[in-house]
Amino acid sequence: MGNRIVMIEDDAAIAQAVQLNLECAEYEVTVFDNGQTAWDALRDNHDYDLALLDMMLPGIDGFALLPKLREYGIPVICLTAMGDPGHEVQGLRGGAEDYIAKPFDMLALMVRMEKVLSRRGKLHEIYHFRDLTLDKGNRRLTRKGEEICLPPLEFDVLAVLMKNKNRTVSRERILNEIWGQDYFGDIRTVDVRVANLRKKLNLSEAIRTISKAGYRLEER
Repeated sequence: MGNRIVMIEDDAAIAQAVQLNLECAEYEVTVFDNGQTAWDALRDNHDYDLALLDMMLPGIDGFALLPKLREYGIPVICLTAMGDPGHEVQGLRGGAEDYIAKPFDMLALMVRMEKVLSRRGKLHEIYHFRDLTLDKGNRRLTRKGEEICLPPLEFDVLAVLMKNKNRTVSRERILNEIWGQDYFGDIRTVDVRVANLRKKLNLSEAIRTISKAGYRLEER
């Protein structure tokens, strides 16, 4: 599994959606819907890489939980109600690494999570798809333990698709993740790399072209 995430959120719909998406991206997620319950559980197990913390919770609110999470060395992203800058400021002053307003875009949340994990030296970037394992940090791709050599750009495109498996990723997003937002080259370079990956890795059916949207690596 990837990074261990604790989510403390009393809105069941939000918690379920986030947990599902994060587990698809190979995060290990534990959810609490009550601040007091989370407080008690953290005493026994606080081996988490990141916390997603709602600020308005039953039991004990997020502002009271923040120092406890900091004591255990767990970086925090606060989840705040849109239009509530007071909570945002209070959370950041209390030691949160970042905040995101509800309702939020799932991909935006995941990018912010990756930035915090990377900044804190906690980011695990190992992705799995069928019999493929991609270790981004060590630039290594294996199939059933046998290493597969890919050109750097093909490796990077595959890493983006595997990280976002079962989600449609635009060509622009792929380019931005690899080169950053300052890239002004030919967007068709993505198409060329995807075609090569389909052929080399026998992924013709797995990498779907989504009309006018981009690509999706599908695990059925």
